[in-house]
Amino acid sequence: MTAQPIVHLIHSGGFYGAERMLLDHCRVTPGRHRVVFLNAPATLLERFALAGVSSHNCANLKALLTHLRQQPGLLNAHNFKAQVFAWICARRLGLPLVLTQHGFTPRSPKQKLYTWISLRLCRSREVRRVACVAQSIAQLHRQAGVGEAKLRVIPNGLPEPALALSSTEAPSWEPEVRRDALEPLVGFVGRLSAEKGPDLFLDTLIALCQHRPTLKAVLLGDGEQNLALRQRIEAAGLATRILLPGYQKDMQPWLKRLNVLVLSSRTEGTPMILLEAMQAGTPVAAFAVGGIPDVVQHGQNGLLAKPLDSAELARCVGQLLDNPAQAEELARAARVTQRKHYHLPTLAHSWDELYRLARETTPV
Repeated sequence: MTAQPIVHLIHSGGFYGAERMLLDHCRVTPGRHRVVFLNAPATLLERFALAGVSSHNCANLKALLTHLRQQPGLLNAHNFKAQVFAWICARRLGLPLVLTQHGFTPRSPKQKLYTWISLRLCRSREVRRVACVAQSIAQLHRQAGVGEAKLRVIPNGLPEPALALSSTEAPSWEPEVRRDALEPLVGFVGRLSAEKGPDLFLDTLIALCQHRPTLKAVLLGDGEQNLALRQRIEAAGLATRILLPGYQKDMQPWLKRLNVLVLSSRTEGTPMILLEAMQAGTPVAAFAVGGIPDVVQHGQNGLLAKPLDSAELARCVGQLLDNPAQAEELARAARVTQRKHYHLPTLAHSWDELYRLARETTPV
């Protein structure tokens, strides 16, 4: 008997880390997955369709229930709203349910409530397995009383490097920048929102730029902090040296240009951009938060600073800029780490086992 397809459910407004992970996951094992979006923009649907991944868009819970009655499968829900809807569908339709936990950002009362509800859902009998992308996330579930038998830690991974893409996303203001240039370039990649710490990136880079007249920086992404960040950069007199080019569809040209990728997040799972930088050979300096210390070992394949300590993070960035030989050595080791431990075709076996157990487990 053919196993039910895996139906991934996600509520998303754009192509970010979880969406990138999901698209790669579906492409590595083609023909076995369907993606159901909740109110996704047309551009996101088009991106999955162009990659050859089957998807469907549902406007509400009623539409989702109707769709799953007609095309049932093992549900894998990827974020809060999708988890709540998937739990209701699993309960009503008797479908096996897996929750993938990419990370939590419990900074506001609303986000704290979402985290509490998500952890409670994981304890319910409808949820047969919980996939956590980092050990720190799994530990939160243990502390919340989620049974160890339900939990699996499966980090994010990358497929084989894609063929080189057109450099349409290259910065028009400095088209010839390379990692060995006399004017180094340091970058931030992610949503311009509190949990990703773009303000902490500025804490780090403004001080560095003031002491290094040739240093430039970019914040690649968009979000609610965009205007505040621009105002702060202008107030520091660095509008020509710290730029915000906006969201970028193709990160490879940028990673080839960055001397250092900086991860200044307040909270993280296993960041996809971290793995992309490691695969591309871009040196990394980061706060030791969430799943980042699971991936980066300080002084071995990158440099880590204490969480939220922008002064220490600036020292790490400065060390990589001042010691290109060390930066290259760390980048080579990072590439080995990514290939050995965060290689998606290898991790696919862990996902297969997780789905098998979810199908065979009797809810209790």
